[in-house]
Order: sequence, then C-alpha cells, then structure tokens
Amino acid sequence: MDQGLREPSRLGTTRLPDGRMLGWAQWGPEEGTPVLYFSGAAMGRSLGFGADVLEKLGVRLISVDRPGLGTSSPSPTRTLNDHAEDIRNLASALALRDFGVVGFSMGAPFALACAAAGLPKAVAVVSGQDDLNHPALAGLLHPDVAGMLRAIAQDPAGFEASFAGMANADLLWKLITGTSSAIDLAVYTAPVFETAFKQALQEGFSQGSQGYAHDLILAMGRWPFDVASIQVPVDLWYGGHDTSTVHSPDHGAVLAGRIPTARRHLLPEAGGALLWTHAEDILASLRQRLGG
Repeated sequence: MDQGLREPSRLGTTRLPDGRMLGWAQWGPEEGTPVLYFSGAAMGRSLGFGADVLEKLGVRLISVDRPGLGTSSPSPTRTLNDHAEDIRNLASALALRDFGVVGFSMGAPFALACAAAGLPKAVAVVSGQDDLNHPALAGLLHPDVAGMLRAIAQDPAGFEASFAGMANADLLWKLITGTSSAIDLAVYTAPVFETAFKQALQEGFSQGSQGYAHDLILAMGRWPFDVASIQVPVDLWYGGHDTSTVHSPDHGAVLAGRIPTARRHLLPEAGGALLWTHAEDILASLRQRLGG
C-alpha cells in the first residue's frame, strides 16, 4: 500500500514581511477547505498524507516547511509564538480563510501555538509531542528524554549547538525506526513509504542541521503559551501501539485535560503512523470541525 502518498500537485514559496521565505507544498482541490500541515521532526514539505481522499473530502492540504528546513529561510532566534506569526502572514498571503491545522509528532507544539493565537478554526494533533515539562508527565518519561529536558533547561544554546553537530537524516531515520513498534515499522519500511520518508528527511536537512536542532529546543523547552487558553476545537489522535519516546507518554490524556476544547481519540489498534493509516478519519473529523 502507498498509504495515500502522492507527489505534490503544487510547490510554492511565500515571502514574509521581514523578507524571509516560507516553502510549502499542496495537494487536493484548489477550492477545497484549506488545512495547513506541520510535519514531524526535520521532515521536508514533500511528505504529505491522505492524498487519495482529499478530493472526496474537499480538502486542500498545504504542508509548510518550518524555518531552516527544506526551502524555508532560517530564523535562528525564533520562538513558537514567532511560528504562529509566520503562519498568520502565510495565511494572509495565500488568502486562506477558516483554515484548519494538523500537527504531527514534533509539529504538535507548533500547531498548538497557532491554536493559542486563535489563528485556525480547528486543530488536529496526531501522534503529537506533548508538553513534556509538565509535572504530571515526569514519572512517565523515558530516561533519555528526561535527560534531554534537563540539559535543554540548563543550557539551551549549548545543547542546540551540540545536537546540531551530530544530527543528520540518517541518524534521525535510525532514531525513528529504532523506537517504533512493529505496527509502525511495517508502515515506515514499506518500499514506497520508506523512499518518500527518507526523501523528506533529506529535504529537511538540505540547509544543514540547525533548523531541526532549533525546532527540538522549542518543542522540548518551556512553551511560551498556555494550552488552557486555547479556545478553538482541538482533536488529539493517538495510537495504542505508539512507542515513540518523544510522543506523548500517556497518549494525550493529561494534555486533553488541560485543553478546554480538546477531544481525545485513542485508537488501540493503531500506532504512531496513524496519520497515514487513518488519514481519512482524521481529515473527515477536522473537516466537520471546520463546518464542512
């Protein structure tokens, strides 16, 4: 199975007010309801999802390269709130109204930053990284993750520089597959999917490792917004066989209780790759939230 993977129907870049460029890729009907997609760690814009159901659902999917990844200009001092401002400007430039956002894995805090800023009409977090510094999660973290959190809190710039010195596409592929369940490995290592996934990682590191390293600091550091302030609908999607050590350690249970508008979907038979194995369910639910 190809898990709904297709080549983008359109590639583009948008100039922001400060002169930086944001790169993006698009699938689905031009007149469809816009959904911005924030991908996982170091993934370039070419790896979409659900392309085989976008026409049916009337969804225009737009994958956005974060600064320093793929075709987007670097922004080495950016914050999660700066990301929301970038998306505000991108949506204005592309004339997007009543759009949704999907954040996968490391894309989750970027999606929730936009939700806290009130930009999208609805958000779906899929196999998302959690607010790992929340006290309720402390006893659930993998020791390696807990150590990373401590190191980032003590010296974020030093950790970022050190991590950037060793990170690359091959390392990240090994980290992802090395912490995946058998259910997810069957998806990730299928020939068509593995090729597309590795291509997206090569894109993500095409400018070097700094963009990814800074994303890591933002995602695993203290978030500069309060998830309890979010007022737009948020769907949290997790698979029971998701064994990634950097995704939510309790499959979004604490996070769902902190976000007043959250609706949690825990699929016992699915893994962390449910963005691709359950794309139609995720997009149909988001489309309904958007008034479709």
